[in-house]
Amino acid sequence: MRQLLLQLAPPPAPTLDNYVPGRNGAALKALRDIARGEGSERFVYLWGEPGSGRTHLLQGLAHAAPGPAAVYACGALEGGTEATRMLAVDNVQNLPAGDQVVLFDLYNRMRAGRGALVASGDAAPAQLALREDLRSRLAWGLAFQLHPLSDEEKTEALRGQARARSLDLGEDVIAYLLRRAQRDMASLIGILDALDRYSLQLKRPITLPLVRDALESLKDRSA
Repeated sequence: MRQLLLQLAPPPAPTLDNYVPGRNGAALKALRDIARGEGSERFVYLWGEPGSGRTHLLQGLAHAAPGPAAVYACGALEGGTEATRMLAVDNVQNLPAGDQVVLFDLYNRMRAGRGALVASGDAAPAQLALREDLRSRLAWGLAFQLHPLSDEEKTEALRGQARARSLDLGEDVIAYLLRRAQRDMASLIGILDALDRYSLQLKRPITLPLVRDALESLKDRSA
């Protein structure tokens, strides 16, 4: 048990399909439309606190793009963007002055052409400590505030993940995972996958005592 559970598989690559939207369904739809070349809006700004899924959505958009696409973090914009039709820029609040100029120019170029640009930050456009002309560009398109999943939404997501694996996951088990495990969905799904493997190997249902022992083994190993 201890050895099996400590071999947690790495989380799957972020995609638009495996993003759990919760209250962020409108933002997810806007990015799906961009990836499919549907709709009229090609510029989207996402903002929210850590854990709301900003980076996941940007990486998922690049994965879904039919042509050249790239995701950039701060400090990496200069050069390498000429052939990119879809550009995603994460954490714009950290952009140095040089990259702010580059992003401003890229926005204008893509607006005049056929490209799409999605950016994310930790605050609404007007509250970003960026040059004024860039702030105004980020506010021109659609802007969505992303909300972290509530406990109720995480519970429903875990139920759905359990159903997809044909697992009988009791409400007491879900409540225990939310109280004692890492609370981000990638970690919760990783633990669920490990419990699934263990349950199949021993041909035992996933009960609260089994989950309690599993999490204790993980805690002891990381200590």
